[in-house]
Amino acid sequence: MNYTISPEFIPIIDAIEVHLIGKRETIALSMATFFAGGHLLLEDIPGVGKTTLAKYLSVVLGLDFGRIQFTSDMLPSDILGINYYNQKEGSFVFKKGPIFSSFLLADEINRSMPKTQSALLQAMEEGVVTIDSVAYTLPQPFFVIGTQNPHEEVGTFVLPNSQLDRFMCSFGIGYPDKNSERIILQGIKDESTGKIKCMLTNEEIKMYMKKASMVTLSDMLLDFLQDIITYTRESGVFEYGLSMRGALALVSMVKSWAMMQGRTYATADDVQMVTSLVCAHRLVFKEGKTSPKRIYDEIFSTIHSDT
Repeated sequence: MNYTISPEFIPIIDAIEVHLIGKRETIALSMATFFAGGHLLLEDIPGVGKTTLAKYLSVVLGLDFGRIQFTSDMLPSDILGINYYNQKEGSFVFKKGPIFSSFLLADEINRSMPKTQSALLQAMEEGVVTIDSVAYTLPQPFFVIGTQNPHEEVGTFVLPNSQLDRFMCSFGIGYPDKNSERIILQGIKDESTGKIKCMLTNEEIKMYMKKASMVTLSDMLLDFLQDIITYTRESGVFEYGLSMRGALALVSMVKSWAMMQGRTYATADDVQMVTSLVCAHRLVFKEGKTSPKRIYDEIFSTIHSDT
């Protein structure tokens, strides 16, 4: 699909692509998810660059990076933190967990038990965590990138729908194309471009988030979006349709993708670009295997835009 990223974002994408060669679109979509105020779920096999993307995206955004390596024996307190008794002070003290970061990598999230996964629910929805009836505000912005391995792998647990719905978008990174793979295999790096640094201030991040939220949607485009949302619920093709959270995520992502292209208005092309990414982890076909491409083909072979 044709799109043109705004020149102001090109240096950021270039800087990350030095470390994730040939994945410009993936980087751009990850940035759009962040500016939309959502969270991102990366679903792919190990070793294709999920952690690399998260690590360097946090650097260019200048956000405090935290990482949790999920395991089957992990407890919610390992994520959120714990109150412990400080003998010297004679009182209980709260020790913050790794979730108290602006940019959190929840690595291999589906290797933990559902009880542990649920520790992220309030944080991802409200930006706060509650420990022993006390609410603690998380740093803002607060962005989670969750990674998960294929469900066919031993030792994985299916994420509950309540957890999946907290992620705005879901996609994979995939193998590099042949030319990109050749560059990677040759191991040739320009040291002058390999040093990545913070490229946005907190004020600039807030500005881009505000710009994304203020992108306008015409009545015709809203009709198009509502047709898509209604189709997921009433066609009978899917186990269940988009929730209101999912519908709002679709609108936010459409706006953010338009902003990434330097526009103050969204188009039908923006909708077609992001719909399968917002729906991939939310919609399940009643018959046959679910995939982003199949979701795209199913929706847009039926729903057509008049814009």
